[in-house]
Amino acid sequence: MRPYTLVNVGYRSTNFYVIGAGRTRLLVDLGWMGMLGAMRMELQRKGIGLSEITHGFATHYHLDHAGLAQELKATGMLLIITPEQLAAAPVMKQWAKPQDNYVDVVLNDARTRVVALSASRAFLADIGIDGELIHTPGHSDDSVSLLLDDGSVFTGDLTHPALAEEKHIDVVTRSWQMLRDRGATTIYPGHGPMRRMPN
Repeated sequence: MRPYTLVNVGYRSTNFYVIGAGRTRLLVDLGWMGMLGAMRMELQRKGIGLSEITHGFATHYHLDHAGLAQELKATGMLLIITPEQLAAAPVMKQWAKPQDNYVDVVLNDARTRVVALSASRAFLADIGIDGELIHTPGHSDDSVSLLLDDGSVFTGDLTHPALAEEKHIDVVTRSWQMLRDRGATTIYPGHGPMRRMPN
């Protein structure tokens, strides 16, 4: 597996990860709505310029994980989105209040790339990252995890099986089992510290 760097640039109790591979800087989860300044400051604090972010991917389209998607695109970032997420992205705005300064995500522009799960490994390889995108519903229907070949997996808010509601337990269990079967060993969640894969 090719080497990469990993930096958590999270703020306001949410983790946002920058994966660096060569000239690529992939931001996993895209910030709180209306808080581009906080994202810029946290990146700078960790030695990364906002303009260095070349690609961005949201594990799911909730306002604390994808709220800055359009604003980051305006700085030059290419948004990676899967077909499973397309319907969820425009719906985010219904949860935003005027004072939140949320900017709608535009999906039909040159700064958006729709990447099918089956094509994700080739796409990521082209930008220097060895891994794949995997549909992992449970927290939300549009939840997609990024699994790297070294076993690191970025799961967003995928619910721990022990905490899943009864009505979601089967879906959540299947998602975790799929990640386990594909070699996931270390979880980088949307909230809280890194941890080992649950049994």
